[in-house]
Amino acid sequence: MARVAVVSDSTADLPSDRAAQAGIRVVPLFVSFGDQTFRAGVDLSTDAFWDRMTAPDAPFPTTAAPGPGAFRETYEAAFAEGADAIVSVHVGEALSGTVAAARVAAGMLPGREIHVVDSRTASMGVGLLALMAAEMATAGASAGDIARTLELRRADIDLYVALDTLEYLRKGGRISGAQATIGTLLSVKPIITVRDGKVETADRVRTRGKARERVLELLSTRPLERLAVLYAPPADAASFRAELVARLPGGIDPAHVSVDPLGSSVGPHLGPGCIGAVILVRRPTVQGG
Repeated sequence: MARVAVVSDSTADLPSDRAAQAGIRVVPLFVSFGDQTFRAGVDLSTDAFWDRMTAPDAPFPTTAAPGPGAFRETYEAAFAEGADAIVSVHVGEALSGTVAAARVAAGMLPGREIHVVDSRTASMGVGLLALMAAEMATAGASAGDIARTLELRRADIDLYVALDTLEYLRKGGRISGAQATIGTLLSVKPIITVRDGKVETADRVRTRGKARERVLELLSTRPLERLAVLYAPPADAASFRAELVARLPGGIDPAHVSVDPLGSSVGPHLGPGCIGAVILVRRPTVQGG
């Protein structure tokens, strides 16, 4: 039986202990605050990122994709440790150059079986697919079967996050200063989603309470296979998780529910206090005839 290694990147927001337990190798992106640059999740933890992000007069952070060399090094290490093939799943190509770098690295290793998968999503949307890949690899699936399954199931990933403020979209250049000012005066709370690999506004509502309620509505309309609550401090993730799980039609296996703070890849654009979740929608069971 071929041994399949799974590789992802730090945009997946997988806690290091969970990634290690699942056997997922994580290639870090770079995060810079002014002239200080860190490897996300390596030199800069998620907690440390939010401490810096919310510090008074802190420079707005920027992120950069890893180069092909980082992926090649990771792939070579996996093969050296006994892998026969690799499935490498990453943040959507429209959101980052990470997938492109992974593809270049795979091309540097001719004769090796490496499947690079564009998740077409972000944060724990990538993480849920990476975890699925790791579970399939442990169960003995081939790398080709795993990659094909991920490319099929990425359409079942959905993400909704309610923002507490428009300020960080402004700082990141996603909206103008005038839009941010008007939105703040009107108490507008946008709800962000990802469609076909692109960040879009799913809805705009007034007040934090209405935004939270709307996100719960959007997330709880379909039976779910997996759920990852996403938040940025100081949002109350525990109560959001409890209310969301209680609303789900058909319930959900508690082992497939997690609560994860947004990391440094998405966090700079959404800002503190945001709340939402990534879901993997359960596919209907086909009855034999």
